Amino acid sequence: MGKASRRRTADSMHVGENRTRDLSAGPAPFVARPFEGLTGETDWVAMREVVPAATATVTFAAGIVAADRPQTATVATMLPLAWSGLRRIDGAVMVALQSGSTTGDASRDVAQVLLATVAAEPGVPLPSSPLAKPTTPRLQDVLDPSAAFEVTVHEGFDFWVADAGDLDEGGKEALEQANASAIPTTKLTSAPSAYWCRVGKRTYLRWVLPHHEDAATDALARLHAAAATSLGQGTRLLGAFRACGLLVPVWDLDPGLAAADYETEVARMAARLAEALTQTGTLNAEERRARSGLLSRQVTLR
Repeated sequence: MGKASRRRTADSMHVGENRTRDLSAGPAPFVARPFEGLTGETDWVAMREVVPAATATVTFAAGIVAADRPQTATVATMLPLAWSGLRRIDGAVMVALQSGSTTGDASRDVAQVLLATVAAEPGVPLPSSPLAKPTTPRLQDVLDPSAAFEVTVHEGFDFWVADAGDLDEGGKEALEQANASAIPTTKLTSAPSAYWCRVGKRTYLRWVLPHHEDAATDALARLHAAAATSLGQGTRLLGAFRACGLLVPVWDLDPGLAAADYETEVARMAARLAEALTQTGTLNAEERRARSGLLSRQVTLR
């Protein structure tokens, strides 16, 4: 057999191996909207992409973890040293949404950290975790779908420890530095997953919309073309960004007003948006221009 024939035979063997390779050993497949189907999907997205310091409690579905292990856990925006998870000395389970290994499916990533952390012994952190695989369960598989998902926004990261007074000097200094970096944020009550924040001397509203991102973009474009996206004097719609398959519009606000001052205007905006979402016809020329403008002004604020 000549060299060329041997090469062709070897190449054919490799192709055959690839065809029969166990795909479950690869990384988790991409999911455009990873938190879809979870209670509080938009707040999951907000905690992962928008809010600096917040926590929420999740409950495992029956039979997911052993009876002698915690049946609830705390999901947090961030943990010390960018840890993926932490089993505190008191036994509490905490996992971070803004750190850790990432694949194409954030739901599998977080579920893997949750299960690994609940299996750890008290006092053990999980600095990182292996990449999730296609066989890794998703949050939708391991969490109780009937349990509420209520976000608590914090001024800082004192929730990392049961009692900050127990920290040594180094720990206290690290916590103070983390607290100093937290952006003041308030969750509004007039619309789900609408968060007011102060960045330097400016204030913004970031609102995670629950609708399909294309439908949400069209609705905002209709309102913008009709000059109906203002939240009052001194405000303007800056643009929007996409996060975990959802649209997050961002408004520039009057820095002299507090979050509570915008509850009424945001409620009115929610009603206008709901009305715009019922309009399913083709966008007119002015609305198409507004849509193009929204897409060209994608913003990210941290």
